[in-house]
Amino acid sequence: MAETIVTPNDFIVPLFVTEGKGIKYPIPSMPNYFRLSLDNLQKEAKELWALGLKSVLLFAMVADNLKDDKCSEALNEKGLLVRAVKAVKEAVPEMCVMTDVALDPFSPHGHDGLVKGHEILNDETVEVLAKMSVLHAKAGADFVAPSDMMDGRIGAIREGLEEHGYTKTGILAYSAKYASCFYGPFRDALDSAPGFGDKKTYQMDYRNRTEALKETIDDINEGADIVMVKPAMAYLDIIREIRNAVEVPVAAYHVSGEYAMIKAAAERGWLDEKKAIIESVTAIKRAGANLIASYFAKDFAKMV
Repeated sequence: MAETIVTPNDFIVPLFVTEGKGIKYPIPSMPNYFRLSLDNLQKEAKELWALGLKSVLLFAMVADNLKDDKCSEALNEKGLLVRAVKAVKEAVPEMCVMTDVALDPFSPHGHDGLVKGHEILNDETVEVLAKMSVLHAKAGADFVAPSDMMDGRIGAIREGLEEHGYTKTGILAYSAKYASCFYGPFRDALDSAPGFGDKKTYQMDYRNRTEALKETIDDINEGADIVMVKPAMAYLDIIREIRNAVEVPVAAYHVSGEYAMIKAAAERGWLDEKKAIIESVTAIKRAGANLIASYFAKDFAKMV
């Protein structure tokens, strides 16, 4: 009689990559999650595939000496994220590889866009994001996932992909990404916290609901193949609103803060971790998510 059944097929697995060899660096605020060097990334991809997890979302940990105001490392054809895509495809050719498209890992300011003074430059950022997306598609990415929330970037990315012949590369748009306190551990994972101010000038106000629909519909009209709500647990109403309004697949990002809260409570014996994970991801799917990006994906797959 159960109406909602979650399986490993429902998940996108976020993975953090770093330079080096033999590295599996624990992220302090995300227990049992790691930054991986490319050799360990390949091992992880094979293990995920064996568990029935068929999609990964890659994020790069960029060294401070490679960060500059132009975020030039984002367009490096031999950059870490480009090599990570190739590494996963070499290890598991059928894995659906998605890549993070944003400038915060490459910026000394920790913001998702280019910066002038204390202003985020929307249009100039969009140009870089489009070039970055083409670079990832060339490397073999199946989907690019712009997480920046700049206006007009989906249209520019779609145009760039089409112009360069990457007509089969999909766009997973972070369409309703809220300015949330639940991203803290993620920024710890990539050392990408904002150097000044916050991200409220381009991420969404958590008090708003109809804005999420507008942003999502705009992204679909510009060429998004999948739309995403982020975070997930505190935004189940938004997931349902969007699911009811659109015909494309809807993803939800079960974010690092949501992961860390369950882990911390479980460590103290305040929650049954297994039950909390299953209930949480089931609620996200029940709300209307077709795909769930979650740090619990591997744990869930092992449970079932």
